[in-house]
Amino acid sequence: MRIAIIQTPGSNCDQDAFHALNDRLGFAANYVWHKETSLQGYDAVVVPGGFTYGDYLRGGAIASRSPIVSEVVRFANEGRPVIGICNGFQILTEAGVLPGALVRNAGMKFICRKVYIKPINKTSLWTSGIDNVLRVPIAHNEGRYIADDETITMLRNEDRIAFAYCGSDGQVSGDYNPNGAMENIAGILNERGNVLGMMPHPERACAEILGGIDGKSILSKLAG
Repeated sequence: MRIAIIQTPGSNCDQDAFHALNDRLGFAANYVWHKETSLQGYDAVVVPGGFTYGDYLRGGAIASRSPIVSEVVRFANEGRPVIGICNGFQILTEAGVLPGALVRNAGMKFICRKVYIKPINKTSLWTSGIDNVLRVPIAHNEGRYIADDETITMLRNEDRIAFAYCGSDGQVSGDYNPNGAMENIAGILNERGNVLGMMPHPERACAEILGGIDGKSILSKLAG
């Protein structure tokens, strides 16, 4: 199982992903520079978090034009596993792989803390078998998911809301929404369910010494 971790200037969570995948989950993960044009030989892709190009214009806007992203789009369209985490989620929306957009947090401040999320979809590659609430970190300035009413209705009707912010008991309400995201959305899926975009950082929750291992439930799905 070979996993590509996309490296772009400012993608400062690539090393976290590398450690989690190689050292904690036993995968064979390698960095792939954003100017590369091929993902040949890889079985899955991680587009990690960070602040690519300083989040100029919008989070992920410039990085979404990198040469490797066209290959990520092709990879996703073939039905293979792709996860975009935080800034990676922003990149996937900017590239049109996932619908909607990520904008400034409702409080207009950077948020860095742990939150609870729960799977809404229960059947996709990324959520199947996850029945419990997960505690994972967030660290973002532009993490508020928005979309027009038609898109939100589509996501709901097609069961494409992967994760929602919730309380420790699994209750989904505005009280547990850290950034003002519509529908408390923490992560969404593409139509085929092989692409996940999420704001929380599962790669930072893969070791007890770092505060928990709930992130393994998600990243282990890269094995298919």
